[in-house]
Amino acid sequence: MSSVKITINNQAHTFDVEPDMPLLWAIRDVVGLTGTKFGCGIAQCGACTVHLDGTPIRSCSFPVSAAAGHKITTIEGISKNGDHPVQKAWIEHQVPQCGYCQSGQIMSAVALLKQTPKPTDADIDAAMQGNICRCGTYNRIREAIHTASAEMATTPKAPKTTPKIGKR
Repeated sequence: MSSVKITINNQAHTFDVEPDMPLLWAIRDVVGLTGTKFGCGIAQCGACTVHLDGTPIRSCSFPVSAAAGHKITTIEGISKNGDHPVQKAWIEHQVPQCGYCQSGQIMSAVALLKQTPKPTDADIDAAMQGNICRCGTYNRIREAIHTASAEMATTPKAPKTTPKIGKR
């Protein structure tokens, strides 16, 4: 066993676990965040997708020791109230059927929109490749991503403030 320090959803955690333990099990079993799902265990389905320093990874095959010193974001860390534009678009377009893959789908969509704010269908297909939906809601997923993109483009960003310098 070894001690591993990881920040998950902006909270520092120290784990005393086997270094090759999959990050997924540290998230679910040690921290108790169960939104990230186990699907295949071989990084092929995308249900376990989380962000490592903003980049989507498959946590079922990513050793916890490799996450040491990094920031992990899970589905629970996307928004406290479920009001991220992607989450709202998922509801609006009734994307989930069984819902099992949805946390991984949303995590991949959020990462896509951070990197490519106005994605084309081809961008979406490429970014979402490897996120398998057993129910086949791919068209609704694409529509939801476009809706979230449009909302994010119209959401005002916080203005940058310039410090006022007094006259001398």
